Amino acid sequence: MRETADIVALKALAWLVGNDELLPVFLGATGASEADLRARADDPDFLAAVLDFLLMDDAWVRAFCEAERLPGEAVMQARAAFPGGADPHWT
Repeated sequence: MRETADIVALKALAWLVGNDELLPVFLGATGASEADLRARADDPDFLAAVLDFLLMDDAWVRAFCEAERLPGEAVMQARAAFPGGADPHWT
């Protein structure tokens, strides 16, 4: 599952880099620099942040999944495989 999650997260990162409107929003929201995009592409915490960012807006998730021909739940499933991604238990 983690290998698949890495692939989805890297595809999400590449999709963000190619999105001229959304990339500056991601950089501003995360405090990441353009240099971080390459330097931290293998960092599980950074990849989790990429997925967390996408999950902030259903339209972003749909656009990414459509562009990559992934099922709509792929981003949430990938996020669950990264640190801190387990579903919270409220009981």
